[in-house]
Amino acid sequence: MIDSDIRFALSADADERTTLTTFLDFHRETLARKCAGLSDEQLRRRAVPASELTLIGLMRHLAAVERWYLQVIIAGEQPPELFGGGGDPEADLRDIGAATGEATFALWRAQLAHSRRITAAHPLDAVGANPGRGQDHSHRWVLQHLIDEYARHNGHADLLREAVDGQVGE
Repeated sequence: MIDSDIRFALSADADERTTLTTFLDFHRETLARKCAGLSDEQLRRRAVPASELTLIGLMRHLAAVERWYLQVIIAGEQPPELFGGGGDPEADLRDIGAATGEATFALWRAQLAHSRRITAAHPLDAVGANPGRGQDHSHRWVLQHLIDEYARHNGHADLLREAVDGQVGE
């Protein structure tokens, strides 16, 4: 529904931070909508036979992505792992057997709240080190990367949601 689409409410002359955070919030909300109203079983369903992707796995993954890029790289924090994984970098996507929608939504929303605090506290040209790759990234780069990450995974979520219950759009 275009009337409620915050991208179209964004002023054409909005500053860079407002533009980046508005588009990021739009994609965050899109993921929440794709997962809304489903049972734990539906959220855990591997709806595409050749893939291990699930809606709950995507939400867990994006919580971990938020955590890594904003808490670790930009804020320089050292938070504990969200999902363990025993060395499996994709445990957030795969190890979903006991995951519930309620707990996953709460964890994801907590990560978003922390991400928003970090974003508010750091200028766009703040630079943080990515210890996983030995690279530096600006806050601006991180926000754009998060938009890209959500947009790509929201495409996956579209297909997963349609396969789970036929819902398309939004």
